Amino acid sequence: MRAFLASSIGVTCVAALALPLAAPAGAAPDTAAHPATAGSVPAEASEPAGVPGSTQSLALNPSATPSERATGAPAGRGLPERDVQPFSLVGVVWDDVDTELQGTAQVRTRATGTGRWSDWQDLETHNAEHSADAGTAERDAGAARGSTAPLWVGASDGVEVRVRPETPGPAEAPVPLPAGLRLELVDPGKDPQQIPDTDLAESPGTDQAETYATGVAGADRAASLATTALGASVLPALSKAETEEAAGLAPAAKPYIGPRPRIITRKGWGADEKLRESGFAYTKTVKAAFIHHSATGNNYTCSQAPSVLRGIYRYHVKSSGWRDIGYNFAVDKCGNIYEGRAGGVTKAVMGAHTLGFNTNTMGIAVLGTFSSSNPPAAAVTAVSKLTAWKLGLFGANPKGKVTLTSGGSNKYKKGKKVKLNVISGHRDGFATECPGARLYKKLGTARTASARLQGR
Repeated sequence: MRAFLASSIGVTCVAALALPLAAPAGAAPDTAAHPATAGSVPAEASEPAGVPGSTQSLALNPSATPSERATGAPAGRGLPERDVQPFSLVGVVWDDVDTELQGTAQVRTRATGTGRWSDWQDLETHNAEHSADAGTAERDAGAARGSTAPLWVGASDGVEVRVRPETPGPAEAPVPLPAGLRLELVDPGKDPQQIPDTDLAESPGTDQAETYATGVAGADRAASLATTALGASVLPALSKAETEEAAGLAPAAKPYIGPRPRIITRKGWGADEKLRESGFAYTKTVKAAFIHHSATGNNYTCSQAPSVLRGIYRYHVKSSGWRDIGYNFAVDKCGNIYEGRAGGVTKAVMGAHTLGFNTNTMGIAVLGTFSSSNPPAAAVTAVSKLTAWKLGLFGANPKGKVTLTSGGSNKYKKGKKVKLNVISGHRDGFATECPGARLYKKLGTARTASARLQGR
C-alpha cells in the first residue's frame, strides 16, 4: 500500500529497515511499555486472565551504521534477535499520528516450535491513509499514533527488527525517523468456540437486536428477517426475495438490492468487545464502497482468518489508538465475509479506512497483499455480493458514479467535491498503492457482478 505524493516521491501505505544492535551477553530485554498504549505489555508481562490475546510493546533502540557514525546522519532503529512471548502479528508505531515514517522497516521472526527464522520481511511504512478523518473525535482525541500496516507472520516466539531512514538523494541528508518508535507484537488469542450454522437462530424483539437501516418491516415475516438475535456468530445468507422483504419493500417495487450474503459476525471471529470504545459513530448514508487490501501478507490459511482479524483489530485499537477496527467489512481468500467495525452491518457506520472519505462510505478490506499477487476469484466474488447487498440497502448503483466531499487527503484538499466510482479502490481517494495493482484491476469485474446481483 505505497502512497505517492504529488511530487512523485514514493510514500508507502504501510513498511521499514534498521541494523540490529548487538546486545551484551546476559542483558535483559527492553520491556519499557508504550506510555500511551493502554493494554500493551512488555515481553515478560501478561494481560489479565479472561482477556483474549495480548500486545507486547518494545522500544526500538538507536542502531547506527559506521557510515552514519562517520557522517552524523540520523541513526536507524532496531532490536537484535530476542526471545519474546508468543505472537502472530507485528507492526511498528510512533508517537505523532501526523508524521510519516520516511524510510524502510523490516522484521524477521522465529516460528514457534521449529526454531527456524524467516527471511527479512517488509512492513508497509506509510499507513496514514488508513485512519480517521481530521476533525473527528477519533482522530483528534490524542490517542491516535502513527503506524505501519501490521504483518501476519504466524505463531512466533522470536523477533529481530531494523528500521532505516530514507535518503532522498545522493547529496541530501536522510529524513529523521519519527520519535517514539516501538515494535508491537500481537497475540490474537485463541479462536472462539465455533457454533454450527444450524444452531444460529434469528429472533425478533431482542433488546439489542440489529435492524435494517432502510425501510420498516411491516409484516411479522419481514420483522423476523430484519432482526438478528444478539450473540449470533453468523448471519445466514438470504435470498433476494427475503432480503427485499426484510427491507420492507412492496412486491411491485424495484429495489435493486442484492441478496444478503452469509456474514460472520464479530462474535464469530472472536472480537473482544472490551477492547473498543463502547459507543458507535454513524454517518447519514452509504454512497460508496472503498476496496482495500490489508497488506498483512498472504501467508495465512482461511481457518486462520479470524485470528488475522483479531490481530488487526487489537493492533488498530491498542497500538494505533483507534476506537475500533478501521474497516467496516473484511473478506478472506476463500470468500468468507466478516463484520468489521461495530455498530450494525446494515447501518451507516463511520469507519477509519480511507483518510478524507470515511463519511457516507464503507471500507472493505480483502485480507492479503495484492500488489504483485492476484486476488483469489472467491474474494472478488465476495466483494461483489457484499456491495450488491449493502449498497443496495442505500439505493446505490455499483456501476454508477457518486460525488463525495473530501475531508482532506494527499490527493484532494479538504472541501473539494470529487466524482468517484460507487465502488472505488483506496487509491481513488488517496495517492497510494492500496488496494494493490492486481486487486484494483478486478474492480471493474466486481462492479459488473454487483450490479447484476442487484437486478440491474
